[in-house]
Amino acid sequence: MSKILVWLHSDLRLLDNPALYHAAQQGEVIPIYVLNDRTPGDYSLGGAQKWWLHQAIKSLAASFSKYGINLILARGRSSETIARTAQELGVSAVYSNKVYEPHLIREAELLETSLQGLGIEFKKFHSYLLFEQEKVRNNSGSFFKVFTPFWRHCLNTLAQPQIPLPLPKFIKSSGSYKSDTLTDWKLLPLKPNWAGGLEARWAISEDAAHNSLYDFIENKLNGYALGRDFPATNSCSYLSPYLHFGMISPGQVWYEVTRAGHTKNINTERFLAELGWREFSYHTLCNFPQLPQKPYRAEFENFPWDYNSEHLSAWQRGETGIPIVDAGMRELWQTGFMHNRIRMIVASFLTKNLLIHWKKGAEWFWDTLVDADLANNSANWQWVAGSGTDASPYFRIFNPVLQGEKFDPDGAYVKKYVPELVEVSPRFIHKPWKLEKGVILQYYPKPIVDLKVTRDVALQAYKKMKKSLNAT
Repeated sequence: MSKILVWLHSDLRLLDNPALYHAAQQGEVIPIYVLNDRTPGDYSLGGAQKWWLHQAIKSLAASFSKYGINLILARGRSSETIARTAQELGVSAVYSNKVYEPHLIREAELLETSLQGLGIEFKKFHSYLLFEQEKVRNNSGSFFKVFTPFWRHCLNTLAQPQIPLPLPKFIKSSGSYKSDTLTDWKLLPLKPNWAGGLEARWAISEDAAHNSLYDFIENKLNGYALGRDFPATNSCSYLSPYLHFGMISPGQVWYEVTRAGHTKNINTERFLAELGWREFSYHTLCNFPQLPQKPYRAEFENFPWDYNSEHLSAWQRGETGIPIVDAGMRELWQTGFMHNRIRMIVASFLTKNLLIHWKKGAEWFWDTLVDADLANNSANWQWVAGSGTDASPYFRIFNPVLQGEKFDPDGAYVKKYVPELVEVSPRFIHKPWKLEKGVILQYYPKPIVDLKVTRDVALQAYKKMKKSLNAT
């Protein structure tokens, strides 16, 4: 009987896992997960991602064990580790779902070359995205640079996403295999254990991912188009970390949502467009691999960014004196998550009111978000900063006071995460510095910058950049 080594990476699930499913049809499945933190150009996992990965691997290993299968854990460079393991175990093939991050693409290419030299087949399957990125091209044969035509093309021109696959028919492992243990990897925080809020917030398993999807469909999908912008309404699906780690596939989400609501329904359309933005972020990363390091719009290489370590620290701690910003940053630290509308507000404040480089914000999100994703994190930060593809114009600067008044009118979201302001009325909750004379807020700081002044400074910096560009 043939043995198939299945390289798992961003697909930590049993259902709708093409590599697993097709391997099981050929013989004995030997799954392996490699902690790939020693590869040149690799983005080592942030703290919140490490915590999530520990729980996800623990859950996946338990799921495999129910079918008598051992999950191999190894640490090292993926291409070398998998080729060596494949040779040692005498497998006939290595199966993997396709990868899209630049460093993993390089590893897959190196692995394929090594396996060819060993006479071992390497087979790749489409899984992580709804649409095959190499097939998404405009009329001129180039990649899309604006989201709307990209998504229209995906919906109207390409075939429907592949129908989700059922649970594979596994054959019990013929033996045990050498493996690291999760404790060997030391992914969990020790002293201090900052993950208490994350532990209280998240259930991490394949079943939990599906429960989140069903809860969203039953209780939140109807009204999503409007409610998604209001952080206190709890309208989020909270699927992003499960999608990032592949504990649920985008195809499973697509078909369950479309089955629940007609695709012409505005709520369904709006939610599917969020999946579309995820697709577009990867489309951009695949065609511009420098996205995490370099501005997509080259003129921003000359943007006069400022750097103030005290301002950056205040932003990270949620102590800027701007309530909606501080609430978002504290939600992030406590739960490893932040509402999407709030992500845009805090990113605009950092890049345009504080003039701090978007990469500083991306680095902080990378370390603190459980759904930190190289394509989405990079594309979203560049979009807000104005340097990305399909970017919000640089001169469109979010006013956090107006944003708060519009999307958190009674201050419920702010008061949840900024308890210093719990007694402040809705009239002043987003601008407590304007409270009646004589009212003193203890423990809550005054704004670290003047919003109007810094907005004008940002616009002048943008003009300076354009003037410099024109001069050259």
